[in-house]
Amino acid sequence: MSARPVVLLLSGPNLDLLGQREPEIYGSATLDDHVAAARAAAADHGLDLEHTHSTSEAGLVEAVHAARGRCAAIIVNPGALTHYGWSLHDALAAFDGPVVELHLSNPRQREAWRHTSVVAPVATGTIAGFGAAGYPLAVEAVSRLLRARG
Repeated sequence: MSARPVVLLLSGPNLDLLGQREPEIYGSATLDDHVAAARAAAADHGLDLEHTHSTSEAGLVEAVHAARGRCAAIIVNPGALTHYGWSLHDALAAFDGPVVELHLSNPRQREAWRHTSVVAPVATGTIAGFGAAGYPLAVEAVSRLLRARG
């Protein structure tokens, strides 16, 4: 186990298309760019960051299960699973640590079907609408939450 707290960053379906898919909404940065920014922010806060991307809900659920007892916190950008990923909701609810939900865009400013998050009720908080800045902001939020826990 790492001497520094480990934060798991989870990326859901279609996030591997960042930089290509709807850049007017999601920007031109790739998923690798966002992960690199999150890693740099984690290092600045004395945290280690692991990243898992899956195009399936099962892959994300398995990553959450594997994080139990090993990771201090989870940052999750669930993509479309935000709106219907009940098994992801249940897995995150069983995680004992801060969970930060992250979105590049602000779902509340978009189509009505995007307004409901099944992840939000089990998340400590949500960061949305800040584009690429959201990744370092999520790491900072996790760092503050972990320090507050002592």
